[in-house]
Amino acid sequence: MKERALIVDDDAELLGILKKYLENHGLETITAANGAEALAAAPSGKPDIIITDVEMPRLDGFSLCRRVKDNKVLADIPVIIMTGKKISEADQVAGYGCGADDYVVKPFSYPVLLAKVKAMLRRAARGKKKTSVLRIGDLELNLEGRTLQLRGKPVKLTSKEFDLLHTLVSKPGKVLSLNSLLEAVWGYNTADYNDPHTVEVHVSNLRRKIGAFGKRILAVPGHGYKFV
Repeated sequence: MKERALIVDDDAELLGILKKYLENHGLETITAANGAEALAAAPSGKPDIIITDVEMPRLDGFSLCRRVKDNKVLADIPVIIMTGKKISEADQVAGYGCGADDYVVKPFSYPVLLAKVKAMLRRAARGKKKTSVLRIGDLELNLEGRTLQLRGKPVKLTSKEFDLLHTLVSKPGKVLSLNSLLEAVWGYNTADYNDPHTVEVHVSNLRRKIGAFGKRILAVPGHGYKFV
C-alpha cells in the first residue's frame, strides 16, 4: 500500500506541482487549501504525513500543527512546515513548540523535501511497528488491522467505535471532554458542531458490545468520559 501525504497550501499552483511531484515519486496525495480543510480531511483521508504552508486563511499552518498534535487520532502523523523567507527564527522555534517535525524554507528543492518526507515516513513506520497491537487485560486492539479481540474472541466494531475505544484506552485515567472526542474521533470542528449526543450514542453502543469491560468507560458528568 502506498503511503499518503496531505499537502496544505492556499497557492493552487504550488499545490498542483507538489501533488504531481510526490505522486511521480510513489506517494498518494490528498490536498487542502487551508488548515481548516486539512483538519476536516485528515481523519477520513488517513495521511501518513502532512506538509503544510504557514500563511493561510481560516487556519494557518502553526495552528493546524497544534490541532493535529492535540488530536488523539492524528497526533502521531509527522508534520513538515513550509515557510516563506520572511518567517523568523523565533517563528520556527514557535513552530517546533506547536509540534512541527521539520521545516523547509521557500523556495525549496523538491528533492530535499522528498528526502525529508521519506525520512519522516521511515521513522513513523518504525514507531507503528512497535505499537501495532494494544493489550489491556483481556482486550486486544490490533491498530493496523483495526480489529478487536476480547478474551480471545473477535468483537465487531464500527470504524467510529474502534476509534473511540482506541482514543479512550490510550489515555487511561484521563478525562476526555466531549469536544475533544468529537474532534479526535469524528474530525468535527466543534465551533460548527458540538452535539454531545453523537458521543453518548457511540459510547452506549460500545459498552454494549464489549460487555463487562465497558464498565471501565466512565462518564464524568459535565466533562466527558475516561477509561479506568
